[in-house]
Amino acid sequence: MSNSVKIAVLGASGRMGQQLIKAILADAECQLVAAVTHRQSSSLGKDVGSLIGMADVGLTVTHDLTAAATAADVLVDFSLPQALADNLTVARQSGTPIVVCTTGLNEQQNQDLQLAAEQTAVLYAANTSLGVNLLRELVRTASKALGAKADIEILEAHHTAKRDAPSGTALALGVAAAEGRNQVFSDVAEYQRNYNDQPHQPGSIGFATLRAGDIVGEHTVFLVLGGERLELTHRVADRKTFAEGALNAAIWLKGQKAGFYSMNHVLGLDA
Repeated sequence: MSNSVKIAVLGASGRMGQQLIKAILADAECQLVAAVTHRQSSSLGKDVGSLIGMADVGLTVTHDLTAAATAADVLVDFSLPQALADNLTVARQSGTPIVVCTTGLNEQQNQDLQLAAEQTAVLYAANTSLGVNLLRELVRTASKALGAKADIEILEAHHTAKRDAPSGTALALGVAAAEGRNQVFSDVAEYQRNYNDQPHQPGSIGFATLRAGDIVGEHTVFLVLGGERLELTHRVADRKTFAEGALNAAIWLKGQKAGFYSMNHVLGLDA
């Protein structure tokens, strides 16, 4: 195991944290060295194996961020947004690279990511799946080709436990669409199509949200022009897709110099 990538999972007790732990334990290239959750979690002190419904593995769930960062080559953060500031502080202080998969970030938290990247390697991924990151490039290309005459609307669907809306992925797709036609995203994003008595603004990018059952994640970008429309859709059937993507990101991030990275770097699409 001397050459394995040592990974600490932050937000270990959540759905995605548990999926990531399973992926790490099943990967011969990786070693789970810490599983961190918040101080009030009922999972504290549990063996990690018990947490994910497996036999004990001899590692307990903790809230010690500093110890996790010291032991790890890479931190992977699937915790809630309110934990991000502390997680980034520890990453900066220890110099440990961090993959941040937390969504629903505000402007200050996005700035915190950039500041942390001045001292360590930070990879932010609102969505770690291969397909979604390819979808962003397709949306950017289609938006550029069709131009401002096309109406662009983004529909996303997730399970009822998801807290942020629109999803981080939907917003990332909106940014890609705006970039494709040289728009400032904040100037054209429209979140209130319902109960809005204002007329539709040409060039705006609208968002619609569904929350139902156990939908893992679905995103469709509609590009409508005259009598035709283009629909670009991505669907995820299993959360392990995101866990495997986050794991690939962690393996790639190990040893990278300080800076701000995305899944495009992992996939070789950054050019």
